[in-house]
Amino acid sequence: MNWTIAQLERNTTDNGVIVAHWRVTAEETVGTGDDAVTYTASSYGTCGFNPDPASPDFVPYEDLTEADVLAWVYEAVDKDATEAALTANIEEQKNPVTETGLPW
Repeated sequence: MNWTIAQLERNTTDNGVIVAHWRVTAEETVGTGDDAVTYTASSYGTCGFNPDPASPDFVPYEDLTEADVLAWVYEAVDKDATEAALTANIEEQKNPVTETGLPW
C-alpha cells in the first residue's frame, strides 16, 4: 500500500494545518511479460484538525514532513480497514462475481 498526502490546508495566522487530503493506492501484478495484468485500487479522503499553537506537540506547517501528517491521518482513519477494503477490491477485480454483456 502506498499512502501519500496530496494537499494540506492551513491557517495563515499560525501555520497550523487544519485539513490533510490523503490518498492510498494498492497494486498487484499477476503474470509476467506480455501476459501480465496489473490491478489497482485507491481511496482518497480528508482529515480535519484543530491545531493548538500553545500545545507542546504543535508542529508549524514549514516544519512538517509527510511522515508527520501521515501519522495524524492514521490516528483519524481506520488504516487497517481501508487497506483491507482495497485488497478486497483487487481480489474482486481478479475474480469478478458479476459480468456484463448480452447473450446474443
